[in-house]
Amino acid sequence: MADYVLAIDQGTTSTRAMVFDHEGKVVSTGQLEHRQIFPRAGWVEHDPEEIWRNTREVIGQALSRADITRHDIAAVGITNQRETTVVWERATGKPVYNAIVWQDTRTQAIVDRFAADGGVERFKGTVGLPLSTYFAGTKIVWILENVEGAREKADAGELMFGTTDSWVLWNLTGGTDGGVHVTDVTNASRTLFMDLKTLTWDDSILEVFKVPRSMLPEIKSSSEVYGTVESSNLLREVPIAGILGDQQAATFGQVAFEVGEAKNTYGTGNFLIFPTGTEIVQSENGLLTTMAYQLGGGEPHYALEGSVAVTGSLIQWLRDNLGIISSAPEVEELARTVDDNGGAYFVPAFSGLFAPYWKSEARGALVGLTRFVNKGHIARAALEATAFQSKEVVDAVDADTGNPLTELKVDGGMVANDALMQFQADILGVPVVRPVVAETTALGAAYAAGLAVGFWKDFDDLRKNWQEDKRWEPSMDEDERARQYRLWKKAVTKSFDWVDEDVQ
Repeated sequence: MADYVLAIDQGTTSTRAMVFDHEGKVVSTGQLEHRQIFPRAGWVEHDPEEIWRNTREVIGQALSRADITRHDIAAVGITNQRETTVVWERATGKPVYNAIVWQDTRTQAIVDRFAADGGVERFKGTVGLPLSTYFAGTKIVWILENVEGAREKADAGELMFGTTDSWVLWNLTGGTDGGVHVTDVTNASRTLFMDLKTLTWDDSILEVFKVPRSMLPEIKSSSEVYGTVESSNLLREVPIAGILGDQQAATFGQVAFEVGEAKNTYGTGNFLIFPTGTEIVQSENGLLTTMAYQLGGGEPHYALEGSVAVTGSLIQWLRDNLGIISSAPEVEELARTVDDNGGAYFVPAFSGLFAPYWKSEARGALVGLTRFVNKGHIARAALEATAFQSKEVVDAVDADTGNPLTELKVDGGMVANDALMQFQADILGVPVVRPVVAETTALGAAYAAGLAVGFWKDFDDLRKNWQEDKRWEPSMDEDERARQYRLWKKAVTKSFDWVDEDVQ
């Protein structure tokens, strides 16, 4: 009997393959970064073919490092950066353009065009989302309108669209030789095209966007066998049995299945998901209504989500653009050289502001500067920005649900930063809890796949695996918490309304 499940985590900055055992422990990992392509200000792209090459290579790394073969793998799960849009030729498998990344803001004019009739919430009652550059739908439109020949090929049924889960799955299952063109409900719910009630593509919205239905993948549940890996791959004949968008996967990995069992992921951006069960809750406070998961033919489960565009990528920016640190972990050491932020507040609206503001025209602002401020204060302000933005999202969840959080489960790469986690507990006023396996995104994809093939029996089987690693208790007094949050909110207003006709 196979002893492991392998998860492919196709993320914003890298692709990983991770092997998990029945206890949910990491057995081995393979990981490769891919290029971040910035053709213009506000444009962010990836090379889909590089992502696919890296996927094949990291599978080999993970199997080799665990000293196992395909016969030891019960199933494969996929999790992915959501909204990032790939359009490729059905006959050749060649992308017609680079993948347009979720952070990309080039489609603002398209958003404005569709919002002219009914506003940005025009389709929200159906799809749970406002019109925004964030989601895949406007990115498809941009490709069809700006890539030579794309519109004609799409209308002729020659093009395929997918978020990166669909791109990886299609290639893993054979590509042009019988590749499976599928996505799951969680990724479909991030396109602007899926009806949350029926879990089907909405033809009336597709007609507005002028996107041919023939481009779109079939929508499946998050946990079922979609196909098997093709014969030339090291995982040949292994079933691919789970797909979850990265934030839903992290929630699944945190075994946060029930109403109110929220988690916050600290990655390229920050994403808080608050499950609402089988009820669709429309936010009045800037959150998104989204899918949480669906298992096979079971009932769909929904969630509220607070999406923050720039958190971990701000630390990358300090490293790559400013050069004040040489590696991401150094930011904590630099931040500890000072006692506080020196009055500096950093609003990283590099891609506009997501939840709870949804202001695409906002841009980054570093405010409160004096000659006293040094690079240590800037490092601290960058870390604090992550916690402040999460505080705003938690406040929105509290307002929408009337169910204040009593503790916050956290995961993702940044939760290794003790200074950040302590400040997060301080500014929230509730404990912050990190599990033993902090990279829960890949674990959630493994769980979804394993459930589909009987590797794990049920949710109780998964809950047994969750273990607390560390807990941070709030230590900041209420007056200081209120003062700092007030100054943060003031700083955020300085980022508003920056982009206009003369500024891109």
